Amino acid sequence: MTTTCPTDAGTTTPSRLAARALTLAYEDRTVVHELDLAVPDGRVTVIVGPNACGKSTTLRALGRLLKPAGGSVLLDGTELARIPTRTIARSVGLLPQTPVAPEAITVSDLVARGRQPHQRWWQQWSDEDERAVTDAMERTDITALGDRPVDELSGGQRQRVWIAMALAQDTDLLLLDEPTTYLDIAHQVEVLDLVRRLAAPAADGTRGRTVVTVLHDLNQAARYADHLVAMKAGRIVAEGRPEDVVTAELVREVFGLEAVVVPDPVTGSPLVVPGAPWAPDRSAPSSPSPSSSGKAL
Repeated sequence: MTTTCPTDAGTTTPSRLAARALTLAYEDRTVVHELDLAVPDGRVTVIVGPNACGKSTTLRALGRLLKPAGGSVLLDGTELARIPTRTIARSVGLLPQTPVAPEAITVSDLVARGRQPHQRWWQQWSDEDERAVTDAMERTDITALGDRPVDELSGGQRQRVWIAMALAQDTDLLLLDEPTTYLDIAHQVEVLDLVRRLAAPAADGTRGRTVVTVLHDLNQAARYADHLVAMKAGRIVAEGRPEDVVTAELVREVFGLEAVVVPDPVTGSPLVVPGAPWAPDRSAPSSPSPSSSGKAL
């Protein structure tokens, strides 16, 4: 059983992973308030918002790392709390924001740990496991680092190793909390291009993976998201296609920043050109000249 996610055309798409009236708290402090979210299957969903708005907390709950204080998270229509951990691990892969590697573990051994949910007591390692690890390391450009201890790597190299481990897990749903952290701009683009390819349909028409990721860079989010979710103070302010969600009004409401939104000259996706911090008596920044192809929203 799956839930459905409404589209901008008024139709619905399947959603294996969903939150219903989800409330999340740390002790007596509520962080997320009665959130409803249906993650579109085979798409890249990006969650954005200011610091401490509940983005990463929501992602942790979607991966069953945080127990709801209210409401529920559903996988194929069943509450996560009712599903065995190994079963979830075969369907949902999660890369947290600050993972910690065991001391002295090598790159190849850490990536191989992504295969643990697929292991059986009578078959500890298979050709399929080997292929999954090799492919994940090639995709993240870390093959040459295979024998090196993870704790000797740079921050950017370590981040790519963790992403490779998540890919080796070979799940249909992949949750990534700020996967571009510590990466230079070239590797940020490589990682996000990879995320997009993972969600792309196969040549035979088979649906791609479902990816949910938290990003801080609104322009990167608008460029790579199929479905964009904007959060503020533990609630969803807007969600939908980036071209429908990313407006000057939304940037002002969610981030407290005056901005002009124009089409990206390369991709056509919304591009936020920031101005000054917003104040109630401040007028909006002037629109681009009439000859510009962009428009202020």
